Amino acid sequence: MVNIILLGPPGAGKGTQAKRLVEERGMVQLSTGDMLREAKTSGTEMGNRVAEVMARGELVTDEIVIGLIEEKITGHAGGGFIFDGFPRTLKQADALAELMNRTGQTLDAVIEMQVDDAALVARITGRFTCGNCGEVYHEVTRPPKVAGVCDVCGSTDMRKRADDNEDALKQRLMEYYKKTSPLIGYYYAKNQLSAVDGLAEMDAVSEAIASLLDKA
Repeated sequence: MVNIILLGPPGAGKGTQAKRLVEERGMVQLSTGDMLREAKTSGTEMGNRVAEVMARGELVTDEIVIGLIEEKITGHAGGGFIFDGFPRTLKQADALAELMNRTGQTLDAVIEMQVDDAALVARITGRFTCGNCGEVYHEVTRPPKVAGVCDVCGSTDMRKRADDNEDALKQRLMEYYKKTSPLIGYYYAKNQLSAVDGLAEMDAVSEAIASLLDKA
């Protein structure tokens, strides 16, 4: 059982690689957003707390997120966990370390998906998806075989995220570097950090991550 954190800016491909690890290794992806949405309707004590906070339009506290993670990892015997979108700050990293300690778990690898900002902007601003099946395309590197028609399901409902534009992406990158990049130094100091080229071909990134996990 291997537990990992995937770090990297928006568009680095963390979601794609996490999905592959779930399919190929039976790992469990712990996405903060998914956990909050699930908890909100779960009816559990923690879920009710989440629902109340969100109903008031407030941000969910670190304590609640750690509580949700603890619910997920306690008693689970599977292929390990992928922490996606958490931790985002040094305070959250400390809280996660305490939780892993308390529950007898280990954090086996922190993988930074490194990218070149200019190349990332080009990648993201050309990205669009099928609104019906979710298949991802790119205007330059991966257009559909027939323009405007999904290769997988034949739908013509092609969509682009509203924030997949250059100005919005640069703002998201700035937020990432301000809040999350200190974690790179944090985990480097703990000798837990490894890096892969996030802009390499998808299969090459998967192979690089698999190689790191096999050594963990």
